[in-house]
Amino acid sequence: MNKEQELKDIVKERYAKIAEQGKAENASSCCGATTPTNKVYNIMMDDYSETSGYIEDADLGLGCGLPTQFAQIKKGDVVIDLGSGAGNDCFVARHETGSEGKVIGIDFTPIMIEKARINAEKLGYNNVEFREGDIDAMPVSDNVADVIVSNCVLNLVPNKEKVIAEISRVLKPGGHFSISDIVLVGELPDALKQDAEMYAGCVAGAIQKDEYLQLIKDKEFQNIKIQKEKTISIPDDILSKYLSQEEINSFNNGDTGIFSITVFAEKAGVKQEKTKLELSELDASDCCGPTSSCC
Repeated sequence: MNKEQELKDIVKERYAKIAEQGKAENASSCCGATTPTNKVYNIMMDDYSETSGYIEDADLGLGCGLPTQFAQIKKGDVVIDLGSGAGNDCFVARHETGSEGKVIGIDFTPIMIEKARINAEKLGYNNVEFREGDIDAMPVSDNVADVIVSNCVLNLVPNKEKVIAEISRVLKPGGHFSISDIVLVGELPDALKQDAEMYAGCVAGAIQKDEYLQLIKDKEFQNIKIQKEKTISIPDDILSKYLSQEEINSFNNGDTGIFSITVFAEKAGVKQEKTKLELSELDASDCCGPTSSCC
């Protein structure tokens, strides 16, 4: 098994356990990393409770931002959420795109897909669907999405360049994304980078902030901007699992910074607005034709 697949399997196993446990048991934060003293920290996730469309049962506390808040979703948009989990950001996006739009969640953890589908059925959201698959090989056709969102997921994928290429592929010309993620300034200690749990816990899989933004530029995205940025501080309780006290002091007083950033960028091209006729065709596929008076 190659290293990339090994890391994917680690993440899949970790997030399957999180799905089984629920938010309360996962509250030890670092996107699910545990602490030796079992203290509870919420060092990454933002509060969704005042967000329109928020469904508490779909929130497993795995995010590091509020990408949907900045995503400029319009009524009728097709929105894709990468790493959709139990459906939290999908349901917020659905509030924005309305019943006339469509939301697609993609996740590679089967139990997450199952939980998300149950949540959607309970809500009666027929225009929200969840597809099992890798976000570096999305089960979606070209030029489908008006908007892509993602919350603390790309940092978990070994080949981030491939994911960004996929984002470009599935976005319509003129479409855009708003993605929250973890990035670094300075180098992490080797013990953190090499530990599997810290990889699945969002930190060890993060790359340099400049490198992250350059990957986006290299795929010819335009109007790239950081919509929000916050510092992430890892408690000593977590660090002590990997570092000596001397190493912890050096890490805390050094030049390394861990940040949550929410990044916006647009795919080159002119966005074609949907006409009323095109929208009606989505719900009239059995009709007698787009130009016929009987429709």
